[in-house]
Amino acid sequence: MDPMATSARSISVIIPVFGESAIISRTVRQVRASAPGREVEIVVADGGPGHGTLAALDESDVIGVRCPPGRGVQMNAGAAVAGGEVLLFLHADTQLHDNWPDAVDRALDGGRVRAGAFSLAIDSPRVSLAMVARFANLRSRFERVPYGDQAPFLDAGLFRELGGFAPIPIMEDVDLFKRLKQRGEPIAILKEPVLTSPRRWERDGVARRTLGNWRLRLRYALGAAPEDLARSYRPDGGDR
Repeated sequence: MDPMATSARSISVIIPVFGESAIISRTVRQVRASAPGREVEIVVADGGPGHGTLAALDESDVIGVRCPPGRGVQMNAGAAVAGGEVLLFLHADTQLHDNWPDAVDRALDGGRVRAGAFSLAIDSPRVSLAMVARFANLRSRFERVPYGDQAPFLDAGLFRELGGFAPIPIMEDVDLFKRLKQRGEPIAILKEPVLTSPRRWERDGVARRTLGNWRLRLRYALGAAPEDLARSYRPDGGDR
């Protein structure tokens, strides 16, 4: 046996969705195609009206969960039925890189590190978005508080010890990793990137979206209630 080999853990990928019927089947296929030779459990937690994303899903071996809306609530609902030793939380518009389970295994091998996330890349040729990704990666490496679009992953036992995500309408990812840091848990930020869609920046404008994100994070750090942040971020009540 290779002494440098890492142990393969069972992984559950939990995808919270809200109105993602157009892309969910493609997302599920990409998760499987990028994990050759691995049995990966996929859980789709649908908080959208009528749970239409689950109805559009054409992959029969996916666990579907119908739940109330709210990304933290949805991810907790997915985690509650997941059987993997590791839980990875994936946005529906984000693609995992090839052989991503091996990177997760390496990060968690030995048991000292029990949580982490990938670096961020944005699927666009725009220089401005390349800079957004670059600064996001510098920030997450410095703070060790990645965002949800970096496909965070945790040991399932640790996730349950923490009580999962806080049932708050926004900043649930920041809250979780801040609690991990308070416990003294080391957090791995992997060099391998995930590729996320530029659709949010294209919809809102790169500068407006980026400055809006920074403003939200600053207000949260200064003690603003997540409910107030959510109202200003999504005044129409829509998803992120």
